[in-house]
Amino acid sequence: MYRNNNHNNNNKIFKILFIFLFIISWLTVKSLEISTNNNISGIPQESNSNNSRPNLGYAKLLAYSLYFYEAQRSGKLPSDNRVSWRHDSALKDGQDVNLDLIGGYYDAGDYLKFTLPLSWVITSLSWGILEWGQGYRLANQSQYIHDMLKWGTDWLIKAHPESNILYVMIGLDVIDNNYWGPDTSIPYPRPSFNINSTAHGTDVAGEAAAAFAASSLVFRNYFNDSAYADILLSHAKDTYALAELTPFVLYQNSVPQIVNVYPSSNFTDELVWGALWLHRAINNESNNNNSESNYYYLNKAINYFNNYSMAGQNNVVNWDDKTGAVYLLFADLIHKYGREGQEDLSKWKNEIERYLDGIINLSTCSLTKGGLYWCDEDSKAASLNPALNAAFLLLLYSSLNVSSSTSTKKIQSYKDFAMSQIDYTLGKNPRNSPYVIGIHPNSPKNPHHGGASGGNDVSNLNDPPETKYILYGALVGGPDKKDKFSDDRADYDETEVALDYNSPFQNLMAYQVINSYVDPYYVNNNIPKESSHRITIIKISGWWENLRKQNL
Repeated sequence: MYRNNNHNNNNKIFKILFIFLFIISWLTVKSLEISTNNNISGIPQESNSNNSRPNLGYAKLLAYSLYFYEAQRSGKLPSDNRVSWRHDSALKDGQDVNLDLIGGYYDAGDYLKFTLPLSWVITSLSWGILEWGQGYRLANQSQYIHDMLKWGTDWLIKAHPESNILYVMIGLDVIDNNYWGPDTSIPYPRPSFNINSTAHGTDVAGEAAAAFAASSLVFRNYFNDSAYADILLSHAKDTYALAELTPFVLYQNSVPQIVNVYPSSNFTDELVWGALWLHRAINNESNNNNSESNYYYLNKAINYFNNYSMAGQNNVVNWDDKTGAVYLLFADLIHKYGREGQEDLSKWKNEIERYLDGIINLSTCSLTKGGLYWCDEDSKAASLNPALNAAFLLLLYSSLNVSSSTSTKKIQSYKDFAMSQIDYTLGKNPRNSPYVIGIHPNSPKNPHHGGASGGNDVSNLNDPPETKYILYGALVGGPDKKDKFSDDRADYDETEVALDYNSPFQNLMAYQVINSYVDPYYVNNNIPKESSHRITIIKISGWWENLRKQNL
């Protein structure tokens, strides 16, 4: 009898505790809903844009993405820093080699810095600005994109202290991966690694050249800063010369510490890519006076392209492989600056359209049941990245003059496919989840990001259970092949955030600000809120049942 009374009393206690925890969970969910309406400086506050143009919904997403890049800054932060939980950090970077390598961006949810993916991000975003810069102006984000880009290029200049030296990695993964916490206690040592005239890195030097050249165009044409553009162009020429040193080698052969983090699969695309961006930058600078010297880098690009048989490939475009982007840039530049009678524009138009046709016709990839463009090995980690890079190329080609002779039907098919991937990313998916943090109650809440998490236990990344700081604007890796997503910090394939994940997304948002009369999918489609209450109840119910059984 005593035992039964105790059991009844325990049941009462459990029920009261259950109700209490339910109320707490409800308040937590409500606070998360409220948190999507923040007052961060520079973020448009209109929640519904009512299908207007410039589209305020996409303007907000563009602004959020720029905020994410601010959250990734390394070094001494400026007085206008908007990310309150970030601090000055890694202020000794470069001391081991008697250089100032402070600044730049942390690559992902950790505190390492890498030149190859950063250079790709700078190049990609520069391309987006050059074609869709109006989107930043309409969204009142011109100063923010200026500061974002320059924060990266300023560091890239530091990383290239001499013509034949380029620093490619700051920190060690074996040290950094054993730390989980805020930027105030980043572990040391943080060694600096470079390529040089004897330890070559064809790929990373070629990509750095592309970044310098592409960004020089932005600062010259968009920001009217010719002096800074000249500095960037000078670095572009020097890093490309570094890339051309023979023998050509993958940079991990010279810096083996990179093997487990950002190894490169090839260097041929970067040799062509870097030369093409130099060709564009120099032709822009010379006002296209058709001097033969202006085709010095174009000739290099064509020769490398032919010598390495780069035609006919269908590789996914990302930080490691720019082949598909090379096809598009070739077509655009031959159209703009090609020498009449010497270059066959149709050859390059056919090549890029073959590549883009392969995307929409799913020649090497597929669609998940929910509609996400899925490319097997490339999509297993960060599944949204191949999809959004594909969407970027599809919309970019569709908006360039070089595509003016392409059939309207084909161009529309490119746009439709691209929009399907944008919509999927922004909530038109089986989970009804926009995969951008902080924009909707269904957004991911637990990115794999040490600083934002509020935790400090590397053995338990899910402590605390609720992320302390909202990483507004960050695009997570994305769902699996079955459209399922684990909002779990420890599942870095799906919840990691990174510089290169946001770059195609940001480009696409700039495009949408200009071109879309329709709001982002999650705004006016009455997406049912992910049942956070239900999930919490299930967790509490399971906990309660286990505890009840233990006390029977």
